[in-house]
Amino acid sequence: MWDILLPSLVAALLVGWLCGLWGAVVVRLQLAAVGFAMAHAAFAGAALGLVLGVSPFPVSLVFSLFLAAILGPLTETTRLPAEVVLGVVFPVTMALGFVFLSLVPGPAFSSPALSLLWGSILGAGWKDVAILAAVLGGSGVFLLLFRREVFSILLERRLAEEAGIPTRPYTWAVLFVVGSLVAASLRLVGGILIYSLLLIPAAAAAQLAYDMKAILAIAGGMGAAAAGAGFLASYALDLPLGAAISLVGAMFLAVATLISPKRRRPRPI
Repeated sequence: MWDILLPSLVAALLVGWLCGLWGAVVVRLQLAAVGFAMAHAAFAGAALGLVLGVSPFPVSLVFSLFLAAILGPLTETTRLPAEVVLGVVFPVTMALGFVFLSLVPGPAFSSPALSLLWGSILGAGWKDVAILAAVLGGSGVFLLLFRREVFSILLERRLAEEAGIPTRPYTWAVLFVVGSLVAASLRLVGGILIYSLLLIPAAAAAQLAYDMKAILAIAGGMGAAAAGAGFLASYALDLPLGAAISLVGAMFLAVATLISPKRRRPRPI
């Protein structure tokens, strides 16, 4: 049995850690709404992949990265606030996703189609683990090579710009990493629940620490812990896996809020 469950557990831990870490980066850069839109763009791309009879991952990756590439120019061209542009993009990508799902051959709610909505991490294999490991390696190399610039932007974007750091390219590079992560994770945790894995560990970590490096470490660890605990709870209690992981993460957030040092004293100067 563990021959089947082991790759699923490893995939869950990798998804939890990566989503927690990069979710904290996205929240710090105030790009949470962008991450939400990218998740649904990946959902639309994966649904199109099912229609075309090809692997959903490369198509969802193209959709995610395409959205990351056009959001900036689209905002500047239309001269609309980014929130308005995202408010238009979100329903359009969701609508495309459901239209594509309706065109998938076979039953409307077949197993591959449902996995895009709710996830199917128990069906993960070592190929999925390899894809997630590639995302982990690529994002790790990015942080290692540009750690000074990235952490400067995370600490204070305005001061980073005054110091001569071009913040925009690094911001969009972060979005490309998140887009790759969302595309790699979509079939495993689902388009509806992946957003919770990006935000809940980040919110919990922000309750427990002030230092940005500590927040990133806690968010990654908490995401992995929520994924592992949710996996075991799902197996023991026969619960939907994605929902179990999200609920465990919500419990972590509630506990983090209750014990947060920020509730007892103001932030040190």
